[in-house]
Amino acid sequence: MSDTLYIQTEKNVEVHHPHVYLQDIAKLSCSNSKILNRLRVLPVANLKPDKPGRYVISVMDLINDIQPREPELDITHIGEPTFILTYQKEGTINIVIRWCKVFFVCLATFFGAGFSIMTFNNDVDVPALFEQIYTQVTGLKTDGFTALEISYSIGIGFGVLFFFNHFGRMKLTDDPTPMQVQMRLYEDDVNTTIIEDVSRANKEEP
Repeated sequence: MSDTLYIQTEKNVEVHHPHVYLQDIAKLSCSNSKILNRLRVLPVANLKPDKPGRYVISVMDLINDIQPREPELDITHIGEPTFILTYQKEGTINIVIRWCKVFFVCLATFFGAGFSIMTFNNDVDVPALFEQIYTQVTGLKTDGFTALEISYSIGIGFGVLFFFNHFGRMKLTDDPTPMQVQMRLYEDDVNTTIIEDVSRANKEEP
């Protein structure tokens, strides 16, 4: 009875050295420990050290590398048939540049959210609505700074905190935040686009 190798691959794998082995990009399982140890150190890619980037790899290429070395081995694949290998050299991102990016994103998010709220209030004419409600309920003319405006402003702040489920390192629940969900969706879309572009380019080649 021949041994079986199980290979599990994710959609995007990050490595920090140009010499890539099978264990760096896939999870391996095999009842035969000798075969497993040999395949873990199987070279699958030699990237240019000075060219970080994303590379598309097919599981069929991995199987073609394994079969000549282990012809009697049965291979069962689990996961993505085509995935992205992201090569990023360690220490290439300056900590100052990283914090500058974080600061810029925070500023853009803060002022963008504030502008969106102001334009919404302008579109639906919230001040006029509050003035009308206040006059009808109290019979007095509002000066624009009443309990309605105060509670509305506080409510927006709490509403944003509850919606995004995140304040600093504190989270209200263990569920992923809407920002995390959107970032994962964006990441999936980017990965899918890269894979499809490479696939189409290969088909167009004569």
